[in-house]
Amino acid sequence: MNVPVVSALHVAPGRRLPTRSVESVEIVQARGIVGDRYEGAKHRQVSIQSLEAIREAEADFGAPIDPGSTRRNITISHGAVPTEPGALIRIGTAVLEVVRVAAPCKLLDDAIGPNAQHALRRRAGSICRVLESGVVSTGDEVHLPELVGDDRKIGPPRTR
Repeated sequence: MNVPVVSALHVAPGRRLPTRSVESVEIVQARGIVGDRYEGAKHRQVSIQSLEAIREAEADFGAPIDPGSTRRNITISHGAVPTEPGALIRIGTAVLEVVRVAAPCKLLDDAIGPNAQHALRRRAGSICRVLESGVVSTGDEVHLPELVGDDRKIGPPRTR
């Protein structure tokens, strides 16, 4: 089976400020992404979504949705982003723990267009905290939970 990879990375320096696309980010244990608006937050340290889910939302929305416009930090190429609290995701050498589902907010209707929030419902990814630090770059492999019912098992770290 095809291993998902990081297809896009976005950071925003502050609340309501536009996100900017970057090639790599430094993710720090218990802090989040260096330079992002949520750096230092207790639980909301990194957000992750699937490009595959965005493409499904586009069908409902009726127009293209740029991954950066959703305000999520990490977009993976494909696969279902786990939403169960406690699920682990390894990206490069960083390990994230799912805290909760990322609920799309009303701001998306303003930024993307009317009904974007509705189209992204149940497709907006997850909010995570950082358990292990690492540098994450576009193209890095993403190891999602491998066993149904055992969301805490993840694949091996990627060697560079």
